[in-house]
Amino acid sequence: MEATPGACTLTLCVLGLYALFLSWSLLQERINTKPYGSPDAPVYFKAPLIINSIQAFFAALVGLVYSRMAHGENPWGVLRAADGAIHGPLLRSFLVIAVSSSVSSPLAYASLRHVDYVAFLLAKSCKLLPVMAVHFVLYRTRFPAYKCAVAGLVTGGVVLFTLAKRGATCSEANSGHLVLGMAPLGALMLLDGFTNSTQDQMFRARGARQSLTGASLMCVLNVLVCALTLAYVVVFRWLLEGMYTVAFVKAHPCVLVDVLVFALLGAVGQVCVFVMLEKFGSMALVTATVTRKMLSMVLSVVFFGHRLAAAQWMGVALVFGGIACEACVKMGREKQKTA
Repeated sequence: MEATPGACTLTLCVLGLYALFLSWSLLQERINTKPYGSPDAPVYFKAPLIINSIQAFFAALVGLVYSRMAHGENPWGVLRAADGAIHGPLLRSFLVIAVSSSVSSPLAYASLRHVDYVAFLLAKSCKLLPVMAVHFVLYRTRFPAYKCAVAGLVTGGVVLFTLAKRGATCSEANSGHLVLGMAPLGALMLLDGFTNSTQDQMFRARGARQSLTGASLMCVLNVLVCALTLAYVVVFRWLLEGMYTVAFVKAHPCVLVDVLVFALLGAVGQVCVFVMLEKFGSMALVTATVTRKMLSMVLSVVFFGHRLAAAQWMGVALVFGGIACEACVKMGREKQKTA
């Protein structure tokens, strides 16, 4: 019988996830919602596709190192069938989720211009809803009653939070137009649900093939995302984002440091996620992720001066209460299985 992973490894993974993604989330808000330059002439960095390309490039490099060190494999080998030919269905699945991932990032940045970061974090905590919807519509998956109840709690919390009257005024980069912010955010959640559901199906459909690992998925997917995004920028948005980024970095060099650190933190953070998933299961990852998002919201309020009304705090409690209930139910079922 294989030895179970030690408490030391779990502790390091959780601490790494907290440190990396808490810092990552603060930088994400810094880059997208706070001005660069002098207070008299504030300017905002508006090149989401460039940011997405750099993030994917760093994640692909880190994924390659992770794959080599953890599994001693070439991550691209997953695209080869037993006879050495290209595995067509798997390649198509990679391309589909690469496209959905590439489109998701600009939607996130568009939403952040009109919805404050705490509301954005709450909505991103609602991945259960779009994942359930896509699974049911595309894959005919049925869900137990407790998951539907959790979905109701989460939905109610997000609606209450976003519709509650805010006490703070909105900045130039955060105009407060609810429809303009929620429309791309809703599309983003559906794309996230599609991406996650398709990834689940890829792992389930592989059968006896064990070459598809989290490391290979991380590396290959990010290479495709980087290539697709850069190709789109070169063909359609070279002046609007390519040359704009060069000029902006020359005028405000600190933005380059923010973006590079942001990309590196996100890339290494993905490794912590995959290590926890592979060694300790989804429950440990869910618990760490939920508490990390709660801390991200607290830090956003503290560092960037957000003020929340009482009804908004109630919405926060509903969202994380629902997610915590789901985690407790799953943990109880896993304990029953191992008993």
